[in-house]
Amino acid sequence: MLLNYNDFADSNMEILDELYELVIKNNQINPEFYKMYDVKRGLRNSDGTGVLVGLTEIGDVQGYVVEDGVKKPIEGKLLYRGIDVWDLIRGFQKEKRFGYEETCYLLLFGELPNEKQLNDFTQLLGENRKLPDGFTEDMILTAPSRNIMNKLARSVLASYSYDSNPDDTSIKNVLRQSIELIARFPTMVAYGYQAKARYYDSKSLFIHSPQPELSTAENLLYMIRSNCEYTSLEAELLDLSLVLHAEHGGGNNSAFTTHVVSSSGTDTYSAISAAVGCLKGPKHGGANIKVQEMMENIKVSVSDWKDEEEVKNYLRKILNKEVFDRSGLIYGMGHAVYTISDPRAVLLKEKAAILAEAKGMQDEFELYEMVENLASEVFREEKKGNNKEVIANVDFYSGFVYNALNIPQELYTPIFAVARIAGWCAHRIEELVSGGKIIRPAYKNVLHPRAYVPLSERK
Repeated sequence: MLLNYNDFADSNMEILDELYELVIKNNQINPEFYKMYDVKRGLRNSDGTGVLVGLTEIGDVQGYVVEDGVKKPIEGKLLYRGIDVWDLIRGFQKEKRFGYEETCYLLLFGELPNEKQLNDFTQLLGENRKLPDGFTEDMILTAPSRNIMNKLARSVLASYSYDSNPDDTSIKNVLRQSIELIARFPTMVAYGYQAKARYYDSKSLFIHSPQPELSTAENLLYMIRSNCEYTSLEAELLDLSLVLHAEHGGGNNSAFTTHVVSSSGTDTYSAISAAVGCLKGPKHGGANIKVQEMMENIKVSVSDWKDEEEVKNYLRKILNKEVFDRSGLIYGMGHAVYTISDPRAVLLKEKAAILAEAKGMQDEFELYEMVENLASEVFREEKKGNNKEVIANVDFYSGFVYNALNIPQELYTPIFAVARIAGWCAHRIEELVSGGKIIRPAYKNVLHPRAYVPLSERK
């Protein structure tokens, strides 16, 4: 049964209101304390760089260099196991093949596969895409969720019950679990979407069995569409998006969570479901949905999409919390590490232009480009004294690509998870092999000791 305010009696609501006031009152920490104790809020240093908490060989995100203690912007680079993602993508695209499976192999095993290794690994994924007997009916269709990310997290946790050896954290067993999860994530997401569409949107239910000979991108399109049809360009674009989202260093919120949870010695399903929960957040994986919502708002609010001054004025209103969701954020613009460019956005934009032409969406694509070009200018004008360059990140164009692919908005973040499961599994294995210590940062208690008051004397 879904819980909402209507489930509370009036008397219960009164109690809830009182408890709410106590929660707010007793959880507000003086902001000055953070400066006083030099707290690295968000695990960020005062100059915006991340606090160094670990080492990794899986992914590297480069957006600046530090010379003589000064942070200097550079063109963004993303490396998987030391290989520039540009070179990786140019490589498989030149040979006109899909790249996500090769990317998974690289992230998990630390080196590029030869032809036989890639074929064997791709076959292994294909043979493990089906969910266990009874799983779809009992774990997905029986209790559908409005949010597919919650359904995905539940499906990951439920996988524990279908595993004959779930708690064995030996690397060989974790590798087996990782391969199964990478293979099954598209199926879990597709079926979670179909259940949501049926029970919450009153649409027909389509459960298509995954096809072992198809790539991850092809299978996802095959299973979410009622007619199972897709074009080669659509599959190529989705494959590119999966590759670009597969990994982003150990410091991103969900990968770090994987390290933290894995460091406790718990099982694979607990660690990965925690990562799914992190990715659901609008500050992490849910950001591309906010971009799409913002752009839809701009499209209906700006009368002339080609009028730069009108678009610029509306962006100024967004930044000043006057319109849209009044957060003051131009979604999809800016990044914690990248300073001059986000290589993922550059690569995705390049293919998005081709897709826009094929789909007859050139005007919309040009609006995206205009917003990208004007956002930094508006930011500098409105935030005087802040010289930070605001660049488009991957979320800015991924929403456009998914929209052009006719992918429902509720699938945007789950598709991110389908891609990132490879990185999560690689980080879990790395933590188990090289970590060794439970991750336990410090929190300073800033509340002075108080005396216990007997119940009869309390007001």
